[in-house]
Order: sequence, then structure tokens, then C-alpha cells
Amino acid sequence: MSDHLVHELVGDETTEWYAKAADYWQNVDATLDGVLGGLGFVSPMDILESERFINHFVHHPSDPIATTGALDCGAGIGRVAKDLLVKIFDKVDIVEQSPKYVEQAKTYIDSDRVERFICSGLQEFTPEANRYDVIWCQWVLSHLTDAHLVDFLQRCRRNLRPNGLIFVKENVTSSGGPIVDREDYSVTRDATQFHAIFAAAGLSVLKEDFQRNFPKKLFPVKMWALR
Repeated sequence: MSDHLVHELVGDETTEWYAKAADYWQNVDATLDGVLGGLGFVSPMDILESERFINHFVHHPSDPIATTGALDCGAGIGRVAKDLLVKIFDKVDIVEQSPKYVEQAKTYIDSDRVERFICSGLQEFTPEANRYDVIWCQWVLSHLTDAHLVDFLQRCRRNLRPNGLIFVKENVTSSGGPIVDREDYSVTRDATQFHAIFAAAGLSVLKEDFQRNFPKKLFPVKMWALR
């Protein structure tokens, strides 16, 4: 692997980038602590803030989103699906690239509202058209190259149900530029880079906010609602 940043990867380098990320996660325990990098204790705080953010649109007085279907992207063992999405939406699907996480999610979520457990990387995945009111992407988009992230968001935008939304929740840098992690093969972008990617995908930011009450030693986490 060369020292190119993730947005510059091409050809075999891109294939290697995704393969090494998949290998990394295959060796991480399929537990809450595992998928959260030993920080399972932040999950309740994370879910609380996510619920506050999404409920702005679920309970909007003049333009509420429908709650028929949601998709949890990069779902891991199904933490967000279990603790947030199945409490709001009639049906929920998950998409996750790790086969062992998908298998664990089937027992971990324990809800008949979850209909589909899809094993796929997001760089190759296309959401079914007209199935989802919300597509939720959290702590996963850092594994996509810029070009693949734009393409994925475009596919999401085209296939949302009318009045649907894409939610993005990701770590962001405050140092002005990406930070590449060559252990898990991810890149932490800054907010300006995310906004440029959203614009390139034809998406507008309807609302954005920061996660509150996380430990100071962690990256800031930002939430966006996109359409």
C-alpha cells in the first residue's frame, strides 16, 4: 500500500484498501465493545443523541418523515438497529460487510421488525428503490474512498422513498485535513470535506449537530440530515 490518501487511491490500491479493512474487522470480536473499539460504554450516550436528532424529523410539526422503513448501513452487530431504529420504524434492514457480524446481528437485535440481513460492502451496495424512509450511516463511511462515497450517497438519494432522508454520523477532525488510519484502513475527514462530498452527491444539509457528552479524548462526532 502506498502513502496515497484514501481519496487518491486507484485500481489495485483501492482493492487492497477494502480487503485490509475487511481483514481487520474480521479479527475484531462481534461484541458491543468490539465494534466500538473498546468503548462500548459510550453507546447509551450515542443512542440518546441520535434519537434526539432523528426525532426532530419524525415529529416535525409540518413535514414529518414517514416511519415505514429504515436501513442501517455498516450495521456491525446491529447496535443502532436494535437500540434506535426498530423503536421508530415498522421495518428495518441492515447491511454489513462482515459475515460474522451479520450472523451475530440476527440474535443480538432480537426484533421481528428486522426483515433483511444483507452482507455487502457499501462500495458495492445499492439500496432497493422506494423501500426506505431513512438510510442511517454511522461510523462506516470512513472506510470508503471519496469517489465511492459520492457514488454510494447518490445511489441512496435516488432510491429513497419520497420525503426520505439520509443520516450521516461520523467522526470528524478539527485539524483541517484527513487523518488516515492504516490499522483499520479508514480515514477521518473534516466537516468541510464532508460538505464537499455531500454537494458532489447532489445532497443538501437540512440539519447538522455535534454529539454531546462524549469523552474529550475522542474525535468530535458530527451528525447530518441530508436530502
